[in-house]
Amino acid sequence: MAEEGSATNAEWFARARRVIPGGVDSPVRSFASVGGTPYTVVSGQGPYVVDAEGTRYVDLVQSYGAVLLGHAHPAVTGAVSRALRHGTTFGAPTPGEVLLAEAICGRVPGCEQVRLVSSGTEAAMSAVRLARGATGRDRVVKFDGCYHGHSDGLLAGGGSGVAMLGLPGSAGVSAGAVADTEVVRYNVVPQLDERVACVIVEPVAANMNLVPPAPGFLESLRAACDAVGALLIFDEVITGFRIGAGGASEWSGVTPDLWCFGKVIGGGLPVGAFGGRGAVMDELAPAGPVYQAGTLSGNPLATAAGLAVLDAVGPADYEALSARVAAFATDFESAVASGGLAARAPTVGPLVGLFLSPAASEPLSVPSDYLEARLLAGSGIYGRFFHAMLRRGVALAPGPYEVMFPGLAHDEQVLGRVVDAAAGAATEVANEVATRQG
Repeated sequence: MAEEGSATNAEWFARARRVIPGGVDSPVRSFASVGGTPYTVVSGQGPYVVDAEGTRYVDLVQSYGAVLLGHAHPAVTGAVSRALRHGTTFGAPTPGEVLLAEAICGRVPGCEQVRLVSSGTEAAMSAVRLARGATGRDRVVKFDGCYHGHSDGLLAGGGSGVAMLGLPGSAGVSAGAVADTEVVRYNVVPQLDERVACVIVEPVAANMNLVPPAPGFLESLRAACDAVGALLIFDEVITGFRIGAGGASEWSGVTPDLWCFGKVIGGGLPVGAFGGRGAVMDELAPAGPVYQAGTLSGNPLATAAGLAVLDAVGPADYEALSARVAAFATDFESAVASGGLAARAPTVGPLVGLFLSPAASEPLSVPSDYLEARLLAGSGIYGRFFHAMLRRGVALAPGPYEVMFPGLAHDEQVLGRVVDAAAGAATEVANEVATRQG
C-alpha cells in the first residue's frame, strides 16, 4: 500500500477515485477541462509546489488566491504552531477572532463589524440571508459568470468550476431555490425595483477569468441599489486583501453595504467572513432575528494564520507587487505572441487573467462579460497551453476561467522563468495547431 511520497501522481489519483467522487474534493482541481491526470502536491515552499513524483513547479495557483506570502511562510507556520500548542478549537470566544475582526474592520473603509465563518460559500450565503432579513425582501440579483460559492440560490450563472465543467448550475438545486435569484449581465447595471433585497457582485470578476468592472459600473450599481432600498454586497473572497489593504472598496471608491471575505484572511487555512455597517449586522442573532451559526467559526488556528498574513503586508508591499505583476503581464503577452499565439493578460493589482487565441495576428480585447469570456475559453487553446506550461515546470489553474495569483514570493527571477516558459509553450501549441489545420 503506497504511502505519501512513494506513489506516482497516477497512482494517487487512482486511489483517490476509489474513495473520493471524481478523485477530487473540489471539481475545480480536476483536469476535466484540460485532460490528463492531476498532479498530487506533497509540499510547497514560497512560489513553488512539489508533486508526488518530486517534480517542482512554479505555482501560480497559490490555492486559488488563499496564499499571499508564499507557501510555508515562516510568519504563518510560526503563528499556527504557537496557536496549536493551546488547542485547535473550543466552541467559545477566543482573542484571535476579536483580533482578526479588528484587523479586517480597521483596513476596510465602511466595514464596521464582521462575523467569521469557515468558507467563502458560508460568507456569501450568510450575507444574502442577512440582506433578506434586514430588508424584508426576497429577490437577489447576481451577475452571469460571477461565482459566490456553491449554495443553491447562488449557483445559477456561476463561473469558475461550474463554467469549467459546462454546467448551467447544478443538479439537485430545486426550481424553488433559485426562483428568487435573477441573473443579469456583468458590467451592465440592471433595472431594480422594491422587490430586490440585494445585489451581489464580484467587484472585479475573477471567476470568468479576469474581467474588470467598466468605468462607472460599480458607482452606478451603488446608486441603483440606493434608489430602491436594496443592499449592495461585494463578494471580495478573491479581491479582499489581495488587490490592496482595503480591497475593492478602497480600490474603486465604492462602499457596499455588506462584504464577503475569505482566502487571504485565513493564511491558507479554512476561513471566511461577512461584514458591513453596524446597523445591518445588528440584525444577526443573538442581537437580531437573522440566524447564522458555525461550530468552527473563528477557529484559533485560522485566525492566527490570517492575522500573521495581514500583519506582514503593508501598502508598500501591495504597490510593489502590483507593479511587478503589471510588468510581468506585459512580458507574458509578448512572450506568447512571439510563439505564434495571441494573449491578453489583464491585471487588477496583482490579479492576472489569461485569454488565449490561436491567431497572433489578431489582437484580443479583454472581455466585458461572461458571454465574451466563454467565446475565448471555447477556443480549446487553453488546455494545450496549460499542459505545455506544466511540462516546463509552471503550474497554472486547470481551467480557462481562473486567474493567475502571483504573490509576494514571486520575485522578478521567478516571473521571468514563467515568461520564458510561456514563449516555448506558445511555440509548441502554435505548431500543433498549424499541423492540425494543415
